[in-house]
Amino acid sequence: MSLVTFAGDLGDGVRAGFSGRPGGSSQPPYDSLNLGLGVGDDPDAVASNRSALAAACGLAPGDLTWMRQVHGRDVWYAGAGTASPPGPVDAMFTDVPGRVLGVLVADCVPVLVADPQARIAGVAHAGREGLAAGVVPALVSAMTAAGARPDRMRAITGPAICGACYEVPAELQSRVSALVPAAACATAAGTCGLDIAAGVRAQLERAGLREVSTDGRCTRESPGLYSYRRDGQTGRQAGLIWLAA
Repeated sequence: MSLVTFAGDLGDGVRAGFSGRPGGSSQPPYDSLNLGLGVGDDPDAVASNRSALAAACGLAPGDLTWMRQVHGRDVWYAGAGTASPPGPVDAMFTDVPGRVLGVLVADCVPVLVADPQARIAGVAHAGREGLAAGVVPALVSAMTAAGARPDRMRAITGPAICGACYEVPAELQSRVSALVPAAACATAAGTCGLDIAAGVRAQLERAGLREVSTDGRCTRESPGLYSYRRDGQTGRQAGLIWLAA
């Protein structure tokens, strides 16, 4: 069983992928490849899962860098001399080969971005609040300031809850769509919804990216993925990106 679905082409020397739910050590309701430490799971099981994930990517557990995500827009540069962000962030980028950046989700959109020519890669955690706050444009801006170019960047959005499944109150839809119009949608039941992945794509394209793809799987509709909206207490899967050494 493969623990990682490797993502589409983000350029030479860039590796990326998304984990799923099966193949780990966690017990219900986190079964089984939960990678999140902040959801109530046994820390030893999470450590074992993270080690298994690293091995599936041909990496060591110490190569993985995780964020403390808070649905904000802060971006951190993952340089060679720092092990982890000093505080909460929802995006990070690196130019250090072999440094793996991870983003944890269970309905939110994991966003992987790279400029293969500049050798810069980044991740963002985009839920409805991060989308509205502009975490994805903030990541693109930070990477650009570090030497990347939006017209050379490639991005992929990972598994997330789809607009047909993500019902929200009308006032919430209005608040988010006032900032990101592309996110507004109707659910399968005809009620007010949000399509966060569509909103992220619109933000990336507005920032100048020409190559944006999506994994396309809906977390709520896919038993092999974690979904907070479907299950409540549950684990987290990951999006990963790194520069090959």
